[in-house]
Amino acid sequence: MASLAASPRASTSSSALPVLVAGGGIGGIAAALALVRRGFDVMVLEQAAQLGEIGAGIQLGPNAFAAFDALGIGRIARARAVYTDEMVMHDALDETLVGRIPTGEAFRRRFGNPYAVIHRADVHGSLLEGARATGRVEIATATQVQRIAQDDEGVTVVSSDGRTFRGCALIGADGVKSAVRRQYVGDDARVSGHVVYRAVVDRADFPPDLQWNAASIWVGPNCHLVHYPLRGGEQYNVVVTFHSREQEEWSVREGSREEVQSYFEGICARARQLIDLPKDWKRWATADREPIGQWVFGRAALLGDAAHPTLQYLAQGACMAMEDAVTLGEALRVNDNQWDKAFALYQRSRVARTARVVLSAREMGRIFHAKGVERLVRNDLWKGRTPERFYDAMEWLYGWTEGNCLATG
Repeated sequence: MASLAASPRASTSSSALPVLVAGGGIGGIAAALALVRRGFDVMVLEQAAQLGEIGAGIQLGPNAFAAFDALGIGRIARARAVYTDEMVMHDALDETLVGRIPTGEAFRRRFGNPYAVIHRADVHGSLLEGARATGRVEIATATQVQRIAQDDEGVTVVSSDGRTFRGCALIGADGVKSAVRRQYVGDDARVSGHVVYRAVVDRADFPPDLQWNAASIWVGPNCHLVHYPLRGGEQYNVVVTFHSREQEEWSVREGSREEVQSYFEGICARARQLIDLPKDWKRWATADREPIGQWVFGRAALLGDAAHPTLQYLAQGACMAMEDAVTLGEALRVNDNQWDKAFALYQRSRVARTARVVLSAREMGRIFHAKGVERLVRNDLWKGRTPERFYDAMEWLYGWTEGNCLATG
């Protein structure tokens, strides 16, 4: 890595300008890797004082592994993942098995890659390791994007402390509260009213009767609970979600065990024990945005959560950001690194797919949290469904690869 300091690269010649990437999270570092593979130097502008990822576990569909491979870090990321035997859903009121999707050999044959779970920091760390190995990614930490100016030769970013950064293009990968999106789009977030608590629990403290090698969800009225193993099964990810009684604002803060417990009256004892485990909770008040059809603004383009923030119900936020990065790289490749043509193809290739994820995630949240008669309908939906039928339903999502990522026609 050229540097992790907060000073900009001294470069004035337009031919020697790096690509600026706003945001040093999963989407930003994935974009940096994709751009280096197209021959560009990259300057990442990260507002935090140190690189890192908050959060706990995330789920990785086959499309995530296709993206890892395309970014050249497949081996590194695979070594850090936990490969599940199945995805399984239970009714949190009466323990009824709602659905089971095997993710073993038949799943891998169908989609060409596995299903896995992983700590979010291990995804970010794998991408960062790949970026460091290139020697062509510079990272300016403690750098908050304040405003952006463009001309015929490039893009100038001014940080909140008055420093300027010059690049041939700008990728806005600065997350759900993107400064790049704020300048060019200026839309409001759609606060869901759903609150998510996340924690990681050591295996020794996790109930033996729930130590399944599965991505497991317990669905209840206006709530659900998720658990799965991390880091070789030495830890377990625990996530609980509920519809808040309060007027929520989009935020992350420390959580309260008492608040969590107050939302899960009536669920079965086996599922309820999950909320008594964590010593520390992080609390997310979730939001997304309405899908937009324009991500490209001259020499600037949005990527990841800056382009299409989504609720968590499809477990695809990080996967979509990495797909974006790979698709941007491919669009540059087939257009000989011409930014205008590449950006147009990138936007055309990604808008409908990511909008489908955003809208499908909203609907999946409604299905998970069904109550009354709708809960009974939900439970009947997947009863007796064969693995092949589940796989057919997932084809649109998990069948993505570098080879089919670009729009045709």
